[in-house]
Amino acid sequence: MIITAIALGVLAFVLMVVEYAGGRNFVTQPIVVGTMVGLIMGDLQTGITVGATLELAFLGATSIGAVIPPDAMSGSLLGVAFVINAGVSPENALVLALPIASLMLIFKNFYYGYIVSLFERRVEACAEAGDWRGIERLHWACGLGFAGMIGIVCGVSFAAGSDAMSALLSAIPAFVQTGLNVAIGIIPAIGFTMLAKTMLKKSNVYIFLCGFAVVAYFQLPILGVAIFGAIFALAMTQLTEEQAQVSVEGGEDDEF
Repeated sequence: MIITAIALGVLAFVLMVVEYAGGRNFVTQPIVVGTMVGLIMGDLQTGITVGATLELAFLGATSIGAVIPPDAMSGSLLGVAFVINAGVSPENALVLALPIASLMLIFKNFYYGYIVSLFERRVEACAEAGDWRGIERLHWACGLGFAGMIGIVCGVSFAAGSDAMSALLSAIPAFVQTGLNVAIGIIPAIGFTMLAKTMLKKSNVYIFLCGFAVVAYFQLPILGVAIFGAIFALAMTQLTEEQAQVSVEGGEDDEF
């Protein structure tokens, strides 16, 4: 158990470093995290299944301005780990992942609000002294410290709560399990709704309605909708560029 907790903590640390130092490559998404946890704990199928489910649940959790969403990476990592360790159904991950993700947000806000401010003061001193190598060292120290905090919290949480969490999940009544099965079908829709809320405008809402109508009345699979959507987007982009070019040329002629 301790070895597994250490492995999960190291996994969380590595994923955070690769994500932020590697240029936002989305390795901390639930489906990737779930797969990695499944490999570590010897249950790849459950890891992929639970990771894909949590990917839909956290789909609309994105950072907008100063608003920081719950930490999907830690919630997914511990949610998948507890489910595999307890040997219960994947639906139970939703009960665990969302509270864990919200709890990790408290740690993240503390680090951003207090620890990062300490690094900023040191960076300002290095900038005034022209010590660019000092700025680089502080930049890495701040990032590695953040990843280390996430890794330690994940590892300690699994080690401390695995037995208690396993007993709790095993004691969940059957009617609650049924409710979770219903909820698992609703939460992905909520995730898509949260995502659409940030994208919908009066100028493009008809495109979403068209896609809904195609799926509802022609039974077109999601892959088919994506293909037609990509073609439509390319056509609209080309048409917009051509209209802009015509407007520019017409404006130049009007000047003479």
